[in-house]
Amino acid sequence: MPLEIIKDTWDESADLPKSFISLSRLVTQQVYERCANFFIQKESLMSDRQFLLRVLRVIGLMLALGVSLSAGAGFFGFGGTSWKEEVLLHDGSKIIVKRSQSYGGRHEIGQSSPVKEHTITFSLPNSGKTINWTSEYGEDLGRTNFNLLALHILNGTPYLVVEPNLCLSYNKWGRPNPPYVFFKHDGKAWQRIQLSEFPAVFRTINLIVNNGREEDIERLASKLGHVSAEDVRQINSSLTQPEYKTILRELVKNGLGVTSCPDYNSQQYRSFKAPLPMKPANEKQ
Repeated sequence: MPLEIIKDTWDESADLPKSFISLSRLVTQQVYERCANFFIQKESLMSDRQFLLRVLRVIGLMLALGVSLSAGAGFFGFGGTSWKEEVLLHDGSKIIVKRSQSYGGRHEIGQSSPVKEHTITFSLPNSGKTINWTSEYGEDLGRTNFNLLALHILNGTPYLVVEPNLCLSYNKWGRPNPPYVFFKHDGKAWQRIQLSEFPAVFRTINLIVNNGREEDIERLASKLGHVSAEDVRQINSSLTQPEYKTILRELVKNGLGVTSCPDYNSQQYRSFKAPLPMKPANEKQ
């Protein structure tokens, strides 16, 4: 990349990018290119020094503004993600919730880290009481336990619908079918409840099912400072599994999601016997 183009793309009078991840990518690219040209064009030493000082000033500004930006539409990259989204409740009212997640845990070499913890925070309507819920890291799973699906409120009592995060979690949490785990806040803490205790009036999946949709979330949150309820619906519309279309109350049969996970507690997986008959090596095929 020519020096002139790099200088033009880093115009001090231009507006800063709207998200940290975009700015970090821009800084990384420009610093890399600039350093390469530094060794090639020694005659521009003073200009390069001035450019790098400008980069450092912007990085300092990024760090200084970190708290205020993370309180706005979202904070993406740098080891975690946070954003706000609008939740459409069963009675037609809406609330704004804040969601955040960190990354870490077990993963294959070359793959990105999975979600380590995920938190949702919101204020109860007409009370102002702030409530949060966290899907914690499971040492036995190497990642967070759950994926968030829905938040509903009835008579001042909040309920959450979550799904086990992949097969290890599905087996850990009792292989529920429909594939949900339900929580109810009793005024002091979250308690797990059964499907029969979950109010029948709640039917919608109204939270972003965030399966690697960070870029979409960032883009949509930049418009209003949060992801609108309509955009939440639009993001989730690409999901084809029935358990993401509505809150199911019947068994999922021949499902494609976690309900298809093998039962690791079954005799098939606990026995030392080979799952398929094996012929002796000297026997003719």
